[in-house]
Amino acid sequence: MYKTTEITSAEIASDNPVHQRLLFPYVEAAQLVSGNLLEIGCGWGRGLELLTKAADHYTGIDKNADLIAALSAEYPQSTFIAANIPPLSNLPDNTFDFIVTFQVIEHIENDDLFVKEAHRVLKPGGKLLLTTVNKTFSLTRNPWHVREYYADGLKTLMRKYFPTVETRGVHGNEKVMTYYEQNKASVKKLTRFDIFNLQYRLPRRLLQVPYDLMNRLNRNRLHEASGIAAEIDYTDYLVSRDPAGSLDFFYIATK
Repeated sequence: MYKTTEITSAEIASDNPVHQRLLFPYVEAAQLVSGNLLEIGCGWGRGLELLTKAADHYTGIDKNADLIAALSAEYPQSTFIAANIPPLSNLPDNTFDFIVTFQVIEHIENDDLFVKEAHRVLKPGGKLLLTTVNKTFSLTRNPWHVREYYADGLKTLMRKYFPTVETRGVHGNEKVMTYYEQNKASVKKLTRFDIFNLQYRLPRRLLQVPYDLMNRLNRNRLHEASGIAAEIDYTDYLVSRDPAGSLDFFYIATK
């Protein structure tokens, strides 16, 4: 299941700070969603327990057919679709009350079509809940990401199709930001050897394997060296009204 460090585990101890950071938006979303819900990029189902209880019906879509098959067996009352996106093929217009898509858009080549399709399948008045990493806080190039966004750029993209976009962020308390600074210092040590700045010059696919190896090494070192990594919980993250100063964006768009 966890073939890359990009698929952050709930079971690997060194992944804990990132897992908790990714779990937090699901906790928030569970208080907001209802009715017919679509999750674009459901992955291994980090937030399924929360979302399936909050919604009348849950539909999850992801390109990983193995994960989709496993989730279908575990959650027979929900609907799961294995597909590459966008477009959202075979999903009719004006179908869903809410769409949740967390840490997905940065992996999408055609991000404009991604947002356009989300708008199409939402009912009038429906809401899109979207998170993605804030490029300002990225410590190095992530070769699994097609692109990353700044606050205004993401808002501009979403406003092309949605008349209302509420801009929030996911940020951390002192414990989280102490870990972030430790991580930043550790990454700086690892990348100081990249004197030719190859991380930004080489094609993404050539960098994915070495990135994963270095990322796992770095997470393991931090976990062993700092007790903070194990202590971080989703309650150490918070909703910020300053998206540009947040670790991740948490935008809510209304059709």
